[in-house]
Amino acid sequence: MTENKLLAEVNGKQIFLSDVYELMQGMQDSERFNNEEGIHVLTDELINQELILKDAKEQKYDQDDEFIEELETVKDNMLKNYAMHKLFDNIEISDDELKEYYEKNKESLFSPVTYTASHILIEDLEQANKIYEEINEGLDFAKAAEEYSKDPSANNGGQLGTFPKGVMVKEFQEGLDSMEVGEISKPVKTQFGYHLIKLDDKKEKNTSFEEIKDQVRSTYEMIKRQEVYVELVNKLAKNAEVKKFY
Repeated sequence: MTENKLLAEVNGKQIFLSDVYELMQGMQDSERFNNEEGIHVLTDELINQELILKDAKEQKYDQDDEFIEELETVKDNMLKNYAMHKLFDNIEISDDELKEYYEKNKESLFSPVTYTASHILIEDLEQANKIYEEINEGLDFAKAAEEYSKDPSANNGGQLGTFPKGVMVKEFQEGLDSMEVGEISKPVKTQFGYHLIKLDDKKEKNTSFEEIKDQVRSTYEMIKRQEVYVELVNKLAKNAEVKKFY
């Protein structure tokens, strides 16, 4: 464990190594200061801040109306965040609850199925059918995508990469589920137009509850947080005077 070394003292206020590390945590390029020279630079900055703070108090800036108003806003925001923290801190989730949630939602939320696919997006059904025939007659799918597809993936031969079940719109997903690997679909209509889909690969992995327990907990915890939040604000609203002007 690193010794919490005393680095400086300004008008009796001590600055420790831990203060420098705390300042580092809020910096995007903190790594470049994580050395002896960098620590000295940040220590100098903390000294400067203490000098500014002392001067501000001597100037009685903390008594300015503008400062007091801003301080109240900051305090209110901090209190709201603290109240949310206290609310969520009381949430308890048992393993039985998690397992029940997993069993009910494993197909839609924790799908072990992944697809690797490409597609060609066409606005007109007649043109989509024509391109489908050209591909069956020997036109390379990737070249057809580059030439005809209206989707940004056209620049990459229509490749969509690998993705889990459920992320595509319903009609596209149904098209995938009806296909064999290597197959090219007839035009599939979605809200975006007509798709020619090529299923490049499909993999299924039998993932147990224990293997993804942390992921399940994270997802379920978000749902529980939303539930207790909505329950609380609805309860509070009953005893409050709320006026909306929209």
